[in-house]
This record gives sequence, C-alpha cells and structure tokens, in this order.
Amino acid sequence: MEFSCSHTERIKIATSPLPRWLIAELRSDHAGETGAVAIYRGILALTSEDKIRQFAREHLATEESHLAIFNRLLPPKQRSALLPLWRLAGFITGALPALFGANATYATIEAVETFVDRHYQQQIDRLADDEQLAPVRDLLESCRQDEIIHRDDAASRRSTQQPLLMRCWVRMIGSGSAAAVALARVG
Repeated sequence: MEFSCSHTERIKIATSPLPRWLIAELRSDHAGETGAVAIYRGILALTSEDKIRQFAREHLATEESHLAIFNRLLPPKQRSALLPLWRLAGFITGALPALFGANATYATIEAVETFVDRHYQQQIDRLADDEQLAPVRDLLESCRQDEIIHRDDAASRRSTQQPLLMRCWVRMIGSGSAAAVALARVG
C-alpha cells in the first residue's frame, strides 16, 4: 500500500503482517485521528467566529487525511471497539472550549497536539532500528510533522496568560489523552 501525509512523497508499506505491538500502537493512532477529526467538527459546530472556523477547517482537512491513511492501514477488525467513545470525547473536547472563545480553543488544540507529538515520537523512537518497518516510521514522522504545525499554529494564536481554570483544563486534556491511548491499545 502507498500512503502520504503533507510532508512526504508517497510511502510504500508492505501488507505483510505487522508486529502485535505495532498494531496496538496503530490502533491508538487510528483512535486518536478519529478523535482529532471530531475535535475540529466540535469546534465548527459551536463557534461562529470566522478566524476560529478558518483555523478549524484548515486543520480538519489534515486530520481527515490522517484518518484516511489509518483507515487504509488498519483493517476494521484491528481498530478500537471504542470508536464511538473517541468520537464523542473528541467532539466535546472541541465543542466545550469553542463556547469560551478563541483563547480556550487554541489552548485546547495546543495541548492535544503537544500530547500527539510526544505519542508519535515514542513510536518513531521504538521503530528507529527496524529497517523493515522504516516505511511505517516515515509515515508516523510525516503525520507528526503535521501535528507540530497544528500545535505551533494554535500556540501562536493563544494568549500567553492562562487563567487557573484553563491550566487545569489543559492538564486534564493531557491525562485524558494518555488514558485514551492506553484503552485504544488494548481494544
């Protein structure tokens, strides 16, 4: 199969069986991209601010392309059984801060993408010495670069001053994301 994210030429990935640990990681990536699409849809559902809508539409397109990649890479039987939960959680994660305006929305996206950057990097590091899986590593790195762009874009738009409630929300996003990854890995 061939895949590409925004920053790569097409990457060929053999259809031979992948290691179990990698399937679990790809399941968590698929669940995460499902949630990311829902986050941006949640933002779009509840904000009327043009600048936030444009931001969300641009990044939603990238997340939809990532989800399409993982849909092709991971057969339905290997995907998380909790996809409806990831869609709901993602929608709420996008919609709730959209009710509070641009700063809350941008801080949320920055927090989510900070987690995703680290999550992809851990997988990339684990694949570093496996040349047979280099195409998967390259694909993950390409997706990671897209997520860094989202994080940095959100960070550049948000206020540098974050009230206590916002700091608590951002910490909760990190903890929730970690818990979601752990659940998605097992099913």
